[in-house]
Amino acid sequence: MQLGAVRGGQVGGMWRDSRVLVISDTPERQQVLRIILDFLGEEVVLTDSQRWQDDFAARIEDPHEVLTVLLDIQPEEKAFSVAASVSAWSSDVPLLLVDGRLPEARQLDECYRHQFIGSLSWPLGYGVLSDALRRAQVFKDQQAQDSGLMYRRDAELFRSLVGASRSVCEVRHLMVQVADKDVTVLILGESGTGKEVVARNLHYQSNRRDHAFVPINCGAIPAELLESELFGHEKGAFTGAISARPGRFELAQGGTIFLDEIGDMPLSMQVKLLRVLQERTFERVGGTKTIKADVRIIAATHRQLEEQIKESKFREDLYYRLNVFPIEMPPLRERTEDIPLLINELTLRMEQEKRGSLQFSSAAIMSLTRHEWPGNVRELANLIERLVITHAYGVIQVADLPKKYRHIQDGEEYQEVQEQAVRSQLNWLPELPTAKLPVNGLDLKDYLDNLEKNFIVQALEDCGGVVARAAEKLHIRRTTLVEKMRKYQIQRIDGQSDGHTD
Repeated sequence: MQLGAVRGGQVGGMWRDSRVLVISDTPERQQVLRIILDFLGEEVVLTDSQRWQDDFAARIEDPHEVLTVLLDIQPEEKAFSVAASVSAWSSDVPLLLVDGRLPEARQLDECYRHQFIGSLSWPLGYGVLSDALRRAQVFKDQQAQDSGLMYRRDAELFRSLVGASRSVCEVRHLMVQVADKDVTVLILGESGTGKEVVARNLHYQSNRRDHAFVPINCGAIPAELLESELFGHEKGAFTGAISARPGRFELAQGGTIFLDEIGDMPLSMQVKLLRVLQERTFERVGGTKTIKADVRIIAATHRQLEEQIKESKFREDLYYRLNVFPIEMPPLRERTEDIPLLINELTLRMEQEKRGSLQFSSAAIMSLTRHEWPGNVRELANLIERLVITHAYGVIQVADLPKKYRHIQDGEEYQEVQEQAVRSQLNWLPELPTAKLPVNGLDLKDYLDNLEKNFIVQALEDCGGVVARAAEKLHIRRTTLVEKMRKYQIQRIDGQSDGHTD
């Protein structure tokens, strides 16, 4: 888990690239800031007040990639002079002043005074700097919204797809593979993991996106009414049927029907659904006209269907008809490194809806990562909504969390979390065979360059040439991968996008 994830994130399926720029004339402070920002998961550019313009020109292609600029410059007049130059370079980058008074107390040029979002006192701690970076992200989001450049957010998509964990990356990879294929998909996973979100995403990225997405919860409708809900009925088909009514399959014609909680469907209905899957036709209840079912079927369940089959509660032939392309959603407790990202996205949603805002201390985030989350992402979303009501615009400490979420004490050391982050990264590394050094030696730099180039090419091939997804596979930023592709003169596959929008 990286605490920096509380600020960064993925939006609408695209990575938001950003860097923290540090302008400091004190080498010792530069190194301290690098250590803290590295731990927070940020990409850092270090420079001083003399070389910053040359360094930025060499390292930064687009000022929109910059999250914030930290100004650690003395005296204050010199810091404000550099700030004016930075503002001329980019008028929407937020500025953080280290060991100085905020410029509201001084007569500064109004055109860049608004860019100062805070003043930080040395020495800086993880929590203070993490909160400052989050303020910077809120500032940038507001600037983008005001200028009409707000990042596109597919409705509700972030609820379960945000994350940098291996399991979430695997889900996204499977979704990319099957989204435009007109095959049946079975989504498995516990309640609250975001199965419907995945289903909607598959629909909106398919060739059926211009037609309806029709969901139905098979476990929430009484057995005697489910057939009518699915296939419709004719007038007089049963008591109370005073007029003809189309069912969900008809409403979804040309589009997608999402059969949620398919494991709770009665056996009598499973037989009828199996016929629809086999023949792609159905009749309304009380009707004789055969209707063609031009729909894509996506089903989901939190139950173990193979166990249901053994207990004669689910038909084996239906299971194999549905289980053409399975996608398993990981529970939140197995991807706790994504919790800071989810917290960030959920709080940003509250801000955009003008419902309030929150900040979380690093200790509070640590405590939440130790919770079991039986309700998964839905439980986390409910917790955020509750805290926005009770602590609007506050900084959430461990003591502010409901009792069952308090798994550490405020002020607990970060050493364990840092070690956990290191272990997590090491666990992702593949087990490599032991290489033998040739008798005549080798050019180590050339050997490592060739190894790195080979892995990059493999990742791009695996991801169909989409740079953003290849970067996820290699656990590096998209901009870093682009730089390495230029270094090794690796060309993108013709016709493929890099999966990134500015």
